[in-house]
Amino acid sequence: MALLDRFPALAGVDLSVQAGEMVCLRGPNGAGKSTLLRACAGLVPVRGARAEVLGFDLRADRRSVRRHVGLLGHRAPLYGDLRVDDQVRHCAELHSAAPAEVTAAVERFGIGGRLGAVAIRRLSEGQQRRVALACLTIARPRLWLLDEPHAGLDSSNRDALDDLLADAVTAGATVMFATHEVGRAGAAARQVLLAGGRIEEGSPTPPTIGPNDAA
Repeated sequence: MALLDRFPALAGVDLSVQAGEMVCLRGPNGAGKSTLLRACAGLVPVRGARAEVLGFDLRADRRSVRRHVGLLGHRAPLYGDLRVDDQVRHCAELHSAAPAEVTAAVERFGIGGRLGAVAIRRLSEGQQRRVALACLTIARPRLWLLDEPHAGLDSSNRDALDDLLADAVTAGATVMFATHEVGRAGAAARQVLLAGGRIEEGSPTPPTIGPNDAA
């Protein structure tokens, strides 16, 4: 189970995700979708169960997996005082991204030009999300974890995000995202319903993402 403030937030979750899968988590508010994503990212302690992500035992060392995971939650993980282009440059330097990768990410989500000179804190929610998605693209995580990733995006950028996730899977990454949007969930090859902290159609396989996953 995953623990939040010493209280169990997930119990009985039984989920196995293979390399190169795209999995959509569905379920009502409070079902535990966000907690499951955060647990897989090594941000929430796991006790009393087997929990392995990318070969890392989350019970023994949940911090080691973080450098291989890209997590986008409800709030974009950005520096409010930085300009957009500085935020992107910082991300590129951090992940040793090639200039062509950076240019492609910026163009994909339309955050270049005059928008590049705007401070993050002055952007709308949708604009901040676009910057965060561009940075996530540049980071090239092995495992993509996204919580309501289409929120705040217009139709064209939602389509761009769908294309991005499909490209990530084609490149060998594993993607798991939570959404309430039925139409967007259709992009996932596999859908999982989470209710009451449990996977309703869980298999007998423990919650594992294998060490050879290129997620």
